[in-house]
Amino acid sequence: MQKAVFLDRDGVINDNKMPVNKPEDFIFFPWTFEAIKMLNNAGYPVFVVTNQGGIEMGHLTHEDLKNIHDQMLADFHRQNIFICDIAYCPHFQSKCECRKPAPGMLFKLAKKHHIDLKASYMVGDREVDMDAGRRAGCKTIKIGKPCKNADYTAKNLLDAAKIIISAS
Repeated sequence: MQKAVFLDRDGVINDNKMPVNKPEDFIFFPWTFEAIKMLNNAGYPVFVVTNQGGIEMGHLTHEDLKNIHDQMLADFHRQNIFICDIAYCPHFQSKCECRKPAPGMLFKLAKKHHIDLKASYMVGDREVDMDAGRRAGCKTIKIGKPCKNADYTAKNLLDAAKIIISAS
């Protein structure tokens, strides 16, 4: 069992001022590459866990999301950055165990990749991310405004990566 870092996507890895429904809508924050490279170099497997209710709402298809994620992973690969796996929830109103704040995506990835959730971190920009991380047993880092449910608060992903590395 190993420790890992779970990242929300929109608002953490990329700008989400506008909906991301196709690859050209995906705009990395300027600090994203440096932050994930730091986590990779520190030995943390990095995973992406993202609510994508736009699929159920009809704004994009599973194929559209695959194209977005393929482009994101290719951009990471060009920078020698490794994302171990991506989990997403396509639901918006359907009852499921995967849509954050439910911890289903974290449990699924932890089981598949032998991750020790209690030694891991969930980084997100919304309270639902903190709730999912806490329910999975992870330490939590909230990007942006403080949240009472978060273990730490960071201004962005680079700040969060520094917190994780300094705590280990």
